Amino acid sequence: MSQPYDDVIRPHGGLLIDRVLRGSVREAVRERADRLLKVPLDPMGLSDLELIATGALSPLSGFMNRADYDRCVEEMRLASGLVWSVPVTLALDEDLAGRISEGQEIALCEGDQILAVMDVTGKFANDRKVKEREAKSVYQTTEAAHPGVARLYRRGEAHIGGSIWLVEWPGAARTEFPELRHTPAETRRMFARRGWRSVVGFQTRNPIHRAHEYIQKTALEIVDGLFLHPLVGETKRGDIPADVRIASYQAILRDYYPAERVVLGVFPAAMRYAGPREAIFHAIARKNYGCTHFIVGRDHAGVGEYYGTYDAQNIFDQFPAEDIGIIPLRFEHAFYCRKCKSVVSAKTCPHQPEDRVFLSGTQVRQMLERGEMLPEEFTRPEVARVLLEGVQQHKQAQESANQRTAPDH
Repeated sequence: MSQPYDDVIRPHGGLLIDRVLRGSVREAVRERADRLLKVPLDPMGLSDLELIATGALSPLSGFMNRADYDRCVEEMRLASGLVWSVPVTLALDEDLAGRISEGQEIALCEGDQILAVMDVTGKFANDRKVKEREAKSVYQTTEAAHPGVARLYRRGEAHIGGSIWLVEWPGAARTEFPELRHTPAETRRMFARRGWRSVVGFQTRNPIHRAHEYIQKTALEIVDGLFLHPLVGETKRGDIPADVRIASYQAILRDYYPAERVVLGVFPAAMRYAGPREAIFHAIARKNYGCTHFIVGRDHAGVGEYYGTYDAQNIFDQFPAEDIGIIPLRFEHAFYCRKCKSVVSAKTCPHQPEDRVFLSGTQVRQMLERGEMLPEEFTRPEVARVLLEGVQQHKQAQESANQRTAPDH
C-alpha cells in the first residue's frame, strides 16, 4: 500500500509507503502471527518500525538488506542509487538469528505484544568488524564513548532484512503524545487544508529557547508554515525528558507564535547522534512529512566534539540538490547579545563573546536540576517555568524510585 503524490513536494523516491494493516486483513495476519517465531525489538527498532510503517522513512518498506546497507554505509545511497545516509537495520544475537532462514515469516514484538510481521529476505553479519566499519563511516569515530557507537556495539551480531506489515502500534505510539503523533499522510493533509505551498521543518531534541525562536521565525518570513517536530524517541541519558520538552513547546506556541502558521507534531525517531549524516536523514524524513524546507543549525544531531560546528550544513553540498529534494536553510549560531539587546547571530552582531548569553545543554540541565530559573535572555519565562517544574518533578520521582529500590541495612 503505497501512494503516488503529485503534491507540493513528492515523498523521497516518489511513493509514500504505507505498511499499516487495517480491518479484516489485519485481523487475519494478527492471528497468523501468533504461530510465528517471535523476535523482540530494542527501543531503536521500535521507533524505526513505526517510522517505516507510516512512510516517514519512504522508500523503505522494511529493515535493510545487505545491498542497501553496504551502499548506505559506504556511499550514503541505497542500492537503487537514491540518497540515504544512515542504516536502518534489525540486529539480533547469533542464537536467535540462527533460527531464522531467508524466506521465513517472523513476528516482531514488544515484550509479549506482537506488533508486526516481517518477510525475511536476507541475513548478513554484524560482527565487530562490520560494526566498526559502520561506526567509522556513519559516526566518524569508533569510540564507545559516543552514544550512537555505544548502542551500535551493544546490538546483536547478525542482521536480518525484509519488508514489514504493522498489525499493532508500539506502546509509545498508543500512550505518548497520541494527539501529536501525526503520520506523513496526515501532515500532508493538514498542510494542504491550510493552503500551505511551502513548509519548513524544525528538528530538535532540546527544550526550545530564544535562539530556536529566532531561527524559526526568520524561516517563517519566507515560507507559508512551520512544522515544529521535536524528536521523542530514545535519547541519551541526561537529555531533558520528552514530556517536559513538549510542554515547553506548547507553552511558547500559545503566546508567541501565530496559530494559523504552525503545526506541532512529534517525531518518533530515536536519536542516533550521527551529526552530518543524521542531518540528511532528518531532512529526508521531513520531506516525507510534506516539508519543502528544513532548518539545519549549529551542530545538528551532534554530540561532544565529534563533529565540526557546521559539518551538518556542509554535507548537503555533497549531493545535487534534486537528489535530496528538500531545501536546507542554513543558520549561523544564534544568541542573545546584551549590547544589541536582541537575539542575533555571528553574521549580524559585531560585539565580543562576553556580551553574548549562551548556555550549553549541559549547563541548562544543571541549572534546572539545582532548581534555578533560566535567564530570560536565554528562554521565555513561561518556558523556563515549565522546564523547571518538569525537571524537578522528574528528579523527585527518580529519587523516590531509588529509595524504594534501595536495599535495607
